[in-house]
Amino acid sequence: MAEKATGAGTATKRARKAVAADPGEGTVTTTAPQKTSTDTDTVTVPRGAESVDPATLPVRPGEDAWTSDEVHELHDELISDLERLRGEIDAADAAIAGLMRDSNDGAGDDQVDAGTKNISRESELALANNARDSLAQTERALERLEGVGFGICESCGQAIGKARMQAFPRATLCVQCKAKQERR
Repeated sequence: MAEKATGAGTATKRARKAVAADPGEGTVTTTAPQKTSTDTDTVTVPRGAESVDPATLPVRPGEDAWTSDEVHELHDELISDLERLRGEIDAADAAIAGLMRDSNDGAGDDQVDAGTKNISRESELALANNARDSLAQTERALERLEGVGFGICESCGQAIGKARMQAFPRATLCVQCKAKQERR
């Protein structure tokens, strides 16, 4: 567990630097019209863990309320997941491009070689699609954390639970609703 905490701290620092360096991440730019002309004034509104009031995050009965440190830790974890998943997608895309390029020069390949190339290509495509799905879920979780709806079950509207959100921050359903969904 200590190894994970140390590695996550380093990844978190890198993620924060990446977010701070990119004005498109972590900030929202809005425009407000001037009173006397048609020009607009750009106002930057900070987003991130600082914009989240821990008191507004729901908890289940019997759970302790969220603290600022827990919210920051969760936010940092989501940011590092975004960076990791983007890297995985880039690597998978490069591997897929290589496999697609190599599939054309299969002259002289027997059926086993052709089959192996197809399996490799399909495997890389599946990994890339899974990473894209996880990226979309992570981006949505980050939006919900910084906005509205984090920790609230999308099915029943009850609190998902602090422990579940800490274990799986991308959760959108409480345990009961997720169990119902999986039985279908």
